[in-house]
Amino acid sequence: MSALISAFGVLAGMVLLVGAVREYRSGASVVWMAAGAVIFLSALYALVRDVRRLRTGQTT
Repeated sequence: MSALISAFGVLAGMVLLVGAVREYRSGASVVWMAAGAVIFLSALYALVRDVRRLRTGQTT
């Protein structure tokens, strides 16, 4: 279940990153793009961590 939630987090992070890139292209600050990248990468890290836990059989 945790991996599924993390997968949705990656999807949401990707949407935020795409939105941040579009805003940057239309003249917004580069801070938005950096924040979007940080959110996406942290969600991706959580997904990888959860998948590794599932593969090793740890439940806690």
